[in-house]
Amino acid sequence: MIRNFASKTAQDVYDGVNSRQARRLPRALHAKARRLLDQINAVPSVEVLRVPPSNHLEKLKGDRVGFWSLRVNDQWRIVFRWQTGQALDVDIIDYH
Repeated sequence: MIRNFASKTAQDVYDGVNSRQARRLPRALHAKARRLLDQINAVPSVEVLRVPPSNHLEKLKGDRVGFWSLRVNDQWRIVFRWQTGQALDVDIIDYH
């Protein structure tokens, strides 16, 4: 379950709002990002997100220790922290 969003971009993409913030993510990627956000919201455990393998679930290192990521494409990621069955600080970021 998603407890909170770290940015208006992620919130608006999830809600399907066509805002200036949502348009930071290319429109062609909104459907996939929304599908991944729905998966995050529905899963009981972060490990469930390993299926399908195309999600590319990764535990992050460096300055993002404690965060997980799912790939939207080669450039964009959905990043979040997982704590007691809830996703926290969910964000969509330009990873490159």
